[in-house]
Amino acid sequence: MKKNILHNKYFLYITEFFAGMSVMAVELGASRLMAPYFSSSQIVWTVIIGVIMIAMALGNVWGGRIADKNPSPDKLYGRLLLAAVWIALIPFAGRYLIAGISLLLAVFITKNFLVWAALFACLAVFAFPCVLLGTVTPSLVKYSVNSLDDNGRTVGELGALNTIGSIIGTFLPTFVTIPAVGTAITFLIFSGVLAAISIVYFLQMKKKLVKCALTLALIVILGLSSSTFSFAFWENDITLEDESIYNYLQVKETDTSVILSTNVLFGVQSILMKNAKLTGMYYDYALAAPFMAGIPQMDRTGNILILGLGTGTFAKYCCEYFPGASIEGVEIDEKISKLASQYFELPDTVDVSVYDGRSYLSSTDKKYDVIMVDAYQDITIPFQMSSAEFFKEVEKHLTANGVMVVNMNMKSQSEHSINDYLCDTISSVFHNVYTIPVQGGTNCEVFAFQNSDALKTFQDGYNNITDTVLQDMMKNISENLTRREAGNLILTDDKAPVEVLGMRVLDEIIADELDYYRDLYLGDIL
Repeated sequence: MKKNILHNKYFLYITEFFAGMSVMAVELGASRLMAPYFSSSQIVWTVIIGVIMIAMALGNVWGGRIADKNPSPDKLYGRLLLAAVWIALIPFAGRYLIAGISLLLAVFITKNFLVWAALFACLAVFAFPCVLLGTVTPSLVKYSVNSLDDNGRTVGELGALNTIGSIIGTFLPTFVTIPAVGTAITFLIFSGVLAAISIVYFLQMKKKLVKCALTLALIVILGLSSSTFSFAFWENDITLEDESIYNYLQVKETDTSVILSTNVLFGVQSILMKNAKLTGMYYDYALAAPFMAGIPQMDRTGNILILGLGTGTFAKYCCEYFPGASIEGVEIDEKISKLASQYFELPDTVDVSVYDGRSYLSSTDKKYDVIMVDAYQDITIPFQMSSAEFFKEVEKHLTANGVMVVNMNMKSQSEHSINDYLCDTISSVFHNVYTIPVQGGTNCEVFAFQNSDALKTFQDGYNNITDTVLQDMMKNISENLTRREAGNLILTDDKAPVEVLGMRVLDEIIADELDYYRDLYLGDIL
């Protein structure tokens, strides 16, 4: 029996194929498991890829050595069984490790927190199973090569199968399993595949049957309990927790509001206020743009475009305060756009397109009176929507009196911050650029236009409205606008390191927020 299964190249090839597939599934799953805590920025992706490649390299070396010293296939399939158990536990135990490591590091680390927290979390949660999977190829080479005459062919076939498995393991989680059944079940699916291969081997060999049964029982139990899985495991009042191709999605409802967040720890992507006229957030400040563009005084209906609609907070306010305006929203995440009507009362009059914001602009010749840029990829604006080339595209789609408003989500007092880069880049395209910080938050709004009379139009517009709450807000904005002069910190399509710049501001925010607790903790232990 032992001889038959080892000499069955198809079984060995299946092992190689699914080992390669599982590595990539773990990598894609890692990005989704870590995104709600650390973001899915290029920085985090770099950490994940680096850790997994190092783990695979170590596994290759270790696997080659133990294959020479002890070529027993029992050892290989035992490691696969262990990898299956670890991968099954990742979404359930890993979230606690990630949260715990992050909180611990926040006490001691003030620089590059995102990199260090992601690195240590990735090492603790994902490195070990990838080391085990890295031992597969050198071990299978030992069992598959019968003579030097065909060793090149055999190694090539194993490498090809590993690569093909990796390709499928890249596409399958992203486009099928994660959107359909979520991250936790995705880990369990690939854990089950590895376990099944090991169980088939040990059943044939009539060995380790108890371990096989326990592994199978663990995967089944975790699968049955996955319905209660939550990234924000400390929360008990979440209305909806879901995942899309692009984002982790969390909807929370309270007595006063409904909030959409794509992060478990901080950030509000959209909000619906139940009992208040305004949100007290940056959406209120952005309402100055239609006044600057003169929409209330227009004989015709104004045209407003929102790039990064979310669930439509700004669009809903535009419908309320500028009822004659035609409003279009562009949102790349289809699941988010569906939540807009389901939980956030987005009016049917808003024309929603599921599209990338820059691509949408490039595909239309229409001009708008207001274009709001509120597209975010976790911690910062996507680089393709922060460059001079993009802002030139926006300017081309504005009317002569048109206004662009950009939401910058992280204020910074540091010199040469991401906000300085964005403002200088915008100033290289628009003659008039004004900023205002959002009180009580970390956001900053930028208004850009070519029309030198826009501020006078703004004042005339809000002075004539009867809504005192909105009027007071607009008056506050008018009194606190700061003109930004053009500088030389220009972002381009070729060079826009927005994620590194964004991480620096995030370090500032984290340091400011945790200074008190860090000093308190260190004072107690010293």
